[in-house]
Amino acid sequence: MAEFTLPKNSKVKQGKTFAAANGATRKKTFRIYRWEPDSGKNPRVDTYEVDLDKFGPMVLDAIIYIKNEIDSTLTFRRSCREGICGSCAMNIGGTNTLACTKAIDDFSGDIAIYPLPHMPVVKDLVPDLTHFYAQYASIKPWMQTQTPPPPDAERLQSKEDRAKLDGLYECILCACCSTSCPSYWWNSDRYLGPAILLQAYRWIIDSRDEYTGERLDELEDPFRLYRCHTIMNCTNTCPKGLNPAKAIAEIKKLMVTRTV
Repeated sequence: MAEFTLPKNSKVKQGKTFAAANGATRKKTFRIYRWEPDSGKNPRVDTYEVDLDKFGPMVLDAIIYIKNEIDSTLTFRRSCREGICGSCAMNIGGTNTLACTKAIDDFSGDIAIYPLPHMPVVKDLVPDLTHFYAQYASIKPWMQTQTPPPPDAERLQSKEDRAKLDGLYECILCACCSTSCPSYWWNSDRYLGPAILLQAYRWIIDSRDEYTGERLDELEDPFRLYRCHTIMNCTNTCPKGLNPAKAIAEIKKLMVTRTV
C-alpha cells in the first residue's frame, strides 16, 4: 500500500504560547499559522490567549491587537477602511472569509487562523497572489469597444441592462472563492477559478462592451472555463454573498447558445 507523507520541512509544528495578562476576565485563544521563509524552519502554529476587553468584536481586531501588543513579528495583510477591500482574506475556523467582517462571537472555542489554502505563502498569513492577479489581467477587465464614444456624453445603458451587473461588480477579488475550489487547487495553472470567471462574466454581460464574442473565444477551452463542476464551494464561502457558480453557469449557457 502506498503511503503519502508531507516532506519533513513542511510539517506544521507546535509553536510558542502567549498567555493573557493577569486580571483578564474574558479570555479567548487564537491559534495562528506562522512561517518565516528566511529562518529555514518548519511552519508552526503559535497560540495567543488574549483579553477580549482590549479590542473590538472582529477577528481582525484581535489580530491587530496581537501584532501591536503581544507579538510584533506576526505578518498579515489588511487595507480595511482604506478603500481597498478584500486584503484581509484568510482561513478562519476552517472557512475562507474576511477577518474584518468575521465576528469573534461566531466561535465557541479556540479560533484557528491560516492563510488562504493551496497558495504559496509569502510569510505567516500572507499568500502570494501574483498568479491570481495575472489571471485577472488575462481577461482584460476593462470596457472594450469598436465604436467611438459619444462626443458629449457617456456610454449609456438602460436600467434593465445595468441591473444585470448586480451581483457581479461587487466582487472585491479577495480570492476566498477561488481558494475554496478543488478544481482551482488542482488546475490553477490553467483553470481561471470562480473569482476571475465572475469578473469575466461581468464584462461579457455589460451591454456597453463590444467584444463579447472575443471574450467568449478566450474562455472556450477545456480548462479555463470547464474545470468548474458546480460544487458551490465558491458561493458558500463568498463574504460578499455573491454567486460565482451562477456566473460560470451563465457563461456556459452563452457558449451553447452561440453555437446552436
